[in-house]
Amino acid sequence: MTGDRTPAAAAQAKALASPIRLRILRLCLHDALTNQQLADRLGCDPSTAHYHARILLDAGFLERTEPRRGPNGALEKPHRSTGLSWTLDLGTEDPEPTLAMVDAVRAELADSGPGSVASSSRFVLHLDDARLDELLRRIQEILDEYTATDNARRAEDQPRLGGLLVLHRLTDADRAERT
Repeated sequence: MTGDRTPAAAAQAKALASPIRLRILRLCLHDALTNQQLADRLGCDPSTAHYHARILLDAGFLERTEPRRGPNGALEKPHRSTGLSWTLDLGTEDPEPTLAMVDAVRAELADSGPGSVASSSRFVLHLDDARLDELLRRIQEILDEYTATDNARRAEDQPRLGGLLVLHRLTDADRAERT
């Protein structure tokens, strides 16, 4: 979905080509979290969380929030998502950022457990470039509308849902299987 998104710089695309970094961005979207909190939620070492958070900070996807005192009095330096990733077009040349998104959603589904899927669809469409552009524009408009009004639903403590829509061109081998 391209719309009027800004093309991602190489460093930004690289930063988003990691499933763990995409999960960090989602976790820090509304809550400022420390490296230790990220490590606990992701099931990784705090040094791993620090490494990935540093890359996201350097690329402008995370920002530091006010330092705070933790439960044991230690100084904590939490991070919050800047929302920058939503405004970027990752392009179509390198599949790594998209594959990272698929892997991140897969990990989130595994963590969420049975019964967490609200809906899923797998489909094949035959679209020329004009219809593909129209479909992508309409989907992006709907996502933008719901994203723009999400804070109100968050304030009402509505359930959180995650998702991923990937449209990809099928290979000639996929076409040959039907004949």
